[in-house]
Amino acid sequence: MCAKQVKKPGEVPTTGHEWDGIREYDNPMPRWWLWTFYLCIIWAFGYSIAYPAWPLISSATQGMLGETAAGDTRLAVAEEIKRFDDANAPIKAKLVAADLNAISTDPELDGYAKAAGSAVFKTWCAQCHGAGAAGNKGYPNLLDDDWLWGGTMEDIHATVTHGIRNTTDADARYSEMPKFGADGLLEKPQIEEVVEYVLQISGQEHDAAKATAGAVVFTDNCAACHAEDGTGDRAQGAPNLTDAVWLYGGDRATVTETVTNARFGVMPNWNARLTEDQIRAVSVYVHSLGGGE
Repeated sequence: MCAKQVKKPGEVPTTGHEWDGIREYDNPMPRWWLWTFYLCIIWAFGYSIAYPAWPLISSATQGMLGETAAGDTRLAVAEEIKRFDDANAPIKAKLVAADLNAISTDPELDGYAKAAGSAVFKTWCAQCHGAGAAGNKGYPNLLDDDWLWGGTMEDIHATVTHGIRNTTDADARYSEMPKFGADGLLEKPQIEEVVEYVLQISGQEHDAAKATAGAVVFTDNCAACHAEDGTGDRAQGAPNLTDAVWLYGGDRATVTETVTNARFGVMPNWNARLTEDQIRAVSVYVHSLGGGE
């Protein structure tokens, strides 16, 4: 049993709580903290009177300073957006009516399209293609001139409009690579051989003997899409296998995975979310990044 503690003169009183002989002192709060706390209460009370603060059934208290409530703010923003849309209506109409390849010859139209297209790209496209359009694994780099479906203005516009391999647009670009391994179309040794051949034509280290056998496998199974020399076919979205540009990776393990299980990247059709002037603007912007043809 603990001995009764005797309070010394000037000693801070305790709360009466004690654990294993350790007493809890009842220290007063710092004056500066208390005054700050009181001022916050006064400020909050004054704010709720001066500005819209307390929610009601269908609105909120308006406040004495005449500031707008949340609903009024949204309405004001919508009106401001409409004002800019109305101001840009003539040049938007001009952009929609213009020949795609003639847009760059009109400085005013070209400048507007690139500025508007940049905004559209950063809002809707950067999530997949990257803020700088350099792409990510499985999402094409838009800065180079290696295009799966073509890099002309018309090609880019069609790709953005209808998308790729989606099920929501009947005109979506569509192609599908067979799952040569998963579906049993090729035996494992054949897959190994054709992979070595792909490594050979892309200038990488390879097994020469397997690559020779793989050339036959390639001709029989892959040339119909990727062409006899492996340079691809843009009409089918079949990539060029002879360069160093790879959408998913070009090392032996990745190419083996691609041949075995195939790839099936999907891009949405943006005509369901963007207006024609926005699609044209972003097409002009992408074309201007350096890889457009």
